[in-house]
Amino acid sequence: MTPADLSLHQYTLRMNRVLEHIDHHLDQPLELADLAQIAHFTPRHFHRLFNAWVGEPLGDYLRRRRLAHAAYQLASEPQASILEVALTAGFSSGEAFSRAFKQHYSVTPSSWRSSEPKRWHRRLSDVRERRLRELPNPDQTHIPGFDDPDAFIHLKEPLMNVTLKHLPPVPVACLRYTGPYGTGIGLFWRETAARWMIDNQLFNRVRYGIGHDDPSIIPAHQCRYDACIEVPAELISAAPATLSLLPGGLYAVAPYAGKGPDIADAWLELCRDWLPRSGLQLDARPAFERYPVYAPYDAQTGELECEICIPVKAL
Repeated sequence: MTPADLSLHQYTLRMNRVLEHIDHHLDQPLELADLAQIAHFTPRHFHRLFNAWVGEPLGDYLRRRRLAHAAYQLASEPQASILEVALTAGFSSGEAFSRAFKQHYSVTPSSWRSSEPKRWHRRLSDVRERRLRELPNPDQTHIPGFDDPDAFIHLKEPLMNVTLKHLPPVPVACLRYTGPYGTGIGLFWRETAARWMIDNQLFNRVRYGIGHDDPSIIPAHQCRYDACIEVPAELISAAPATLSLLPGGLYAVAPYAGKGPDIADAWLELCRDWLPRSGLQLDARPAFERYPVYAPYDAQTGELECEICIPVKAL
């Protein structure tokens, strides 16, 4: 490994530690000096490096991440007041939050809260209609409830086989991909993650995929995804991967079999249809796709199998 490679690996590890810290502390003050200390840089050097590394100034990044978190919470937690959402997102007042939210999303928080669930329902309707059109019986291609795109969709039989499982914590090494979800993620797994697994003799391991952003509200080039590989607990260094721990606990687990890009529909059904009717709510732990050691994958067709796991807790 050349000195230049070592430097790049070290910068990657340091910056990933900062980004992980930010994600876990969006509701708290995040000062430049404190973040610079986490990265082991001077504040002046860190400020310039962050801009070059992430592609936007630190202040803009923090604001965007906080607003994206708030946008999701507004739509998925109707019991939380706008002030509670604002404080959770790190804003000092509801007024400051409302101004920032409208400037970023061009609508008020209350309008967003009203319109986003309807958009989710319309997407669910589109998914179901498309699936029903593929059925061999033409009489099964229409359900009256689909006439109202704003209505909740209920089918006689559940579309997903969901089970609740207590999963143990898992030490993992994570490699970060930033860019559009879809084919780029498959390419990242094959060209970057698989190579790292082979180099570190960790190829026959359980793998996890963590999509951190909602591509419907985050620009495609800023969406973040972690390709994670289960590693021995005693592993000390995994450069350029970052060592982390997937927390254990209660998860709703649904099997998925299909093409890679279509997995977004399964996520939608699990999070926007099954979860609201389950009597549970989403927990702050990361959701992920779990790929067993010998999970089938066809590089030519894009067909794959995995488990979709979302962390849940009681209401």
